[in-house]
Amino acid sequence: MANSSRVTEFLLLGFSSFGELQPVLFVLFLGLYLIILSGNFTIISVIRLERSLHTPMYFFLCVLSTSEVFYTIVILPKMLINLLSVLRTLSFISCATQMFFFLGFGITNCLLLGVMGYDRCTAICQPLRYPVLMSWRVCAQLAATCIVSGFLVSLVGTTLVFSLPFCGSNRVNHYFCDISPVIRLACAETYINELVIFICGVLVLLVPLIFICISYGFIVRTILKIPSADGKRKAFSTCASHLIVVIIHYGCASSVYLRPSAKSSSGKDRLVTVTYTIVTPLLNPMVYSLRNKDVQVAIRKVIGRTAVALKTL
Repeated sequence: MANSSRVTEFLLLGFSSFGELQPVLFVLFLGLYLIILSGNFTIISVIRLERSLHTPMYFFLCVLSTSEVFYTIVILPKMLINLLSVLRTLSFISCATQMFFFLGFGITNCLLLGVMGYDRCTAICQPLRYPVLMSWRVCAQLAATCIVSGFLVSLVGTTLVFSLPFCGSNRVNHYFCDISPVIRLACAETYINELVIFICGVLVLLVPLIFICISYGFIVRTILKIPSADGKRKAFSTCASHLIVVIIHYGCASSVYLRPSAKSSSGKDRLVTVTYTIVTPLLNPMVYSLRNKDVQVAIRKVIGRTAVALKTL
C-alpha cells in the first residue's frame, strides 16, 4: 500500500490548537488512562479469582474489559506523548496499523455488547434452558466470533482507506488515525470506498443495536409478567449496567460513523471521539462495579483474601 502513496508519514494535529492547555490535558488524560487500566484490570482479576462470578455474564464482561484495555492502549499512549511533543508524526504503516487495531477492538466491543444482550435475554426469558443455551463452549464460540468478525471488518475498512493514493497534505485533523480525517487526505475519488465503509458501519453498529433492542423487548415482556415488585426490580437490575454502557457507546459511535460522507467531519468529532475512546472505557468498570452487588461483594472478598495472605507472609 505504501508504494502507491507519496505520503510516507502523517502529522497528527491532535489538540495542538489548545496551545498552553496541552500540559493540563496531558495530566487529565493520563489520570483518566490510569483509572481505565486499574478499573478494567480490577474487573478482569476479580472475575478470574472469584468462583461465584464464573458465569457467562461475567465471562463476557471479562472479555469486554480485556478488549477495552487493548482498545485504549492503541490510542492513548501515543496521544499522551503528542500532547508534550512537537514532533507528532506517525509513519504510513504505523497509521494503518493503529487504525486496524482501533477498529478491530472497537467493532469487537460493539459485537460483544450485542452478545451480552442476548445472554441477559436468555437468562431472564428462558432460565431453565439457560445452562444449555449458554454453555461454556457456546460462550467461547460467541466470544471468538466477535473477535474474528471485528478484525475482519477492520481489515476491510483499513484496506479501503490505505489503498487510496495520498499525494497532498499529510496533516490529520485528529489525535489518532481515524477513518474520516485520514480518508479526507486522499487525492483520488473516495465515493466507492466511503460507501463500502458506511455500509460496514451500518452493519456493525445498527445490526447489534437492533438485536439488543429486540432482546430487551423480550426482557421487558418477561419482567412485566413477574408478579412481585421485588422480583421485577431484581431482574431488571441485572440488565441496567449493560443498558447504560450500550446507550453511551452506540450513541457516540453512531454520531461519527453512521454518516454517508467523511467530508462532513469537523473538529467536533474529536470531542465525541474522546467520549468513546476515553469516557466509555472509563465508565464500563465503574458502572459494572458500582451498580452490581455481585461484583462489589466479590471485590471485598478478593481484597479480604489478599489482606489475609499478606499477613501470613
